[in-house]
Amino acid sequence: MAREFNRSDRVADFVKRELSQLILREMRDPRVQGANINAVSVTRDMSIAKIYVTFMGQETREESDAAVKALDGAAGFLRSELASKSNMRSIPKLRFYFDEVARSSEHISGLIDSALAGHTPDAAQD
Repeated sequence: MAREFNRSDRVADFVKRELSQLILREMRDPRVQGANINAVSVTRDMSIAKIYVTFMGQETREESDAAVKALDGAAGFLRSELASKSNMRSIPKLRFYFDEVARSSEHISGLIDSALAGHTPDAAQD
């Protein structure tokens, strides 16, 4: 039986799809280049959209935090662009968060690879 999608799921999907394109094509800030939207969750009352992002090519936490601040600064612009592409009565407020899952999964994958190779991470650094 097909799964039914509620309205907040459909709005989250719309926000994710359109924001990906807007960030790629409309934002000129070099700090947000390479942004990937991993997930979007919208509250039940459609007032807030939490957007979880990662950034390709940014190695440090400080660079990622600066990029998230840049996206937060552009939230008004992005929200108005979303409104022009939608027929919804109101667009949720956009809140951006750095997604730690990708970075921690890379670390865990490295640990698994080193364990399979028979090396411990401490021995590899010596």
